[in-house]
Amino acid sequence: MILVTGGTGFLGSTLIKYLIDEGHAVVAIKREQSEVPELLRSSSLVEWFPADITDYFALADAFKGITAVYHCAAQISYQKADWARMLHTNIEGTKHIVNLCLEHGARLVHVSSIAALGSPKTGELISEQSKWDEGADHSKYALSKYESEMEVWRGIMEGLDAVIVNPSVIMGVGPGKKAAGAIFDLVKKGIKVYPPGTVGIVDVEDVAKIMILLMNNRAIRGERFVLNSENISNKLLLERIAKLLDKPAPTIKARPFMLSFAWRAAKIMAFFKGGRPVLTRESAKAAAAFLAYSNQKLYDATGYRFKPLNSTLKEMSIEFKSYK
Repeated sequence: MILVTGGTGFLGSTLIKYLIDEGHAVVAIKREQSEVPELLRSSSLVEWFPADITDYFALADAFKGITAVYHCAAQISYQKADWARMLHTNIEGTKHIVNLCLEHGARLVHVSSIAALGSPKTGELISEQSKWDEGADHSKYALSKYESEMEVWRGIMEGLDAVIVNPSVIMGVGPGKKAAGAIFDLVKKGIKVYPPGTVGIVDVEDVAKIMILLMNNRAIRGERFVLNSENISNKLLLERIAKLLDKPAPTIKARPFMLSFAWRAAKIMAFFKGGRPVLTRESAKAAAAFLAYSNQKLYDATGYRFKPLNSTLKEMSIEFKSYK
C-alpha cells in the first residue's frame, strides 16, 4: 500500500493521479480544512486520511499496511509571521515520517528542494555535491528544507530505505492547485519591471514521474537527485509568458536599490493596512539571485529527459486562458 503526504497539494495531487492511473491504491494524507481536487474525489483507489504531519499518533494510524511513502507535504512561506510554524511543520513532520518509515520498513521518496542545496564555486552549476554553507544568509524556508532533509539522512544512517529529490521551481498543469499562476496574472496585468536573477524550473508532471521511477528502482537508495528542466533568467521567463498571453513584456530591470526600497515599502504598507506584505526581504533576495542547477546525475542514473520549458509554459497559458 502507498501513502502520500500533502495529497491535496499541487505536486501531491499530480502524483496521486499518476499512481491511480497505474491502478495503485493510495492512502492520501490531508489536513482537515484542505479541499480534495475535483478530479480525485470520485476515485475508489484513494482513501483520504485527515491528519497533520506534526501529529505523530494521527500519522501512525495512517501507516497501517504501508510499504511505500511519498513525502510531499511542506509549508512554503517568505512571511516572517509564518517562520516558526513553517520550521516546526517541515522539520517535525519529516522527523515523524522518517521514524514511522523505519518502524514499518517502508521505502521513502522525500521531496526536498533546491533551497536545501549548497552554494557552488563561481561559474559552476549547483548540483547534489554542492556544500551547504552554515554561515550564509539562507531564507527560513531554505533552512526548514535543509533541516528536514537532514532528518532523512539521519534515517538513512539508521537503515531507512530512501531516495531524496530536490526539485527546482515546480510549474505546470495538475489536477489540483495551479502553481505559478500568479506570475501569469502579473504579466496579464502588464508588469513593467523584471527582477534581475535567474531561476531553475521543472514541470510538475516530470517531478511526479521521476518520483515513481525512483520509488520503483530499488537499486537506487541513499541518494539525492536535482530535478531541473531548464535554467532561465527572470527576464526571459517573463518575455516567454508575455508572448503566450499576447501582452507586452517588462522592460525595466529592477536594480538592487529598487528591490530594497520595494520590500521596505511593502512592509510599511502592510503595517498600516493590516495585511501581509506582497514582497518581503527574503522573496526580493530570491528574485535577484543568479543560480543555475545541473540535472546530470539524474540523467546518468535513469536516462530521464525532461519536458521542455516552452511546452510547460504553453500548457499553462492554455489553462490560464480557459480558467480566466
